[in-house]
Amino acid sequence: MYFKKLVGKKCYLSPVDVADFQKYTEWLNDLEITRNLLASSWSVTELGEKEALETLSKEHSYAIVDLKSNELIGICGLHDLSHLYRRCELGIFIGNRAFLGLGYGEDAVRELVKYAFEYLNMRNILLRVFEFNHGLFAATRKLASKKSEGDDRESSSKGRPSISFSWTFSTRI
Repeated sequence: MYFKKLVGKKCYLSPVDVADFQKYTEWLNDLEITRNLLASSWSVTELGEKEALETLSKEHSYAIVDLKSNELIGICGLHDLSHLYRRCELGIFIGNRAFLGLGYGEDAVRELVKYAFEYLNMRNILLRVFEFNHGLFAATRKLASKKSEGDDRESSSKGRPSISFSWTFSTRI
């Protein structure tokens, strides 16, 4: 069951439902979906994904749900939150192929960034994007206040470079 915690124009973000573990397992084992994520090198089992979702459901992670059909399309969240330094990292993926490239990721990121600033009192949010992830790159470029190009091989899969985008409170979206 989904609840409209954060509502955008195309989708809403709902607390993660652990019962969706089979759908997430299916997506995380689909190389076409995960090729732009670190998850492309993982072997994800149903039990492992259920345990991961149990952890994520207690954090700032949210199911991305289509506003019209109430269909689960992906997941996003805020990670490595530091209330002392007022910063965090954002992660997102759209797993449902029917919703790729239609602006749902952009809508979800917009709502999550606003939530982080307005309710969690964050002042800096970071999102790392592999340079070949053209869909997320384009969506994030529209929204981000700062782009850092560079070779962040430490956090990238198989040594592939990533680009970092960030939002600061003074340049809210």
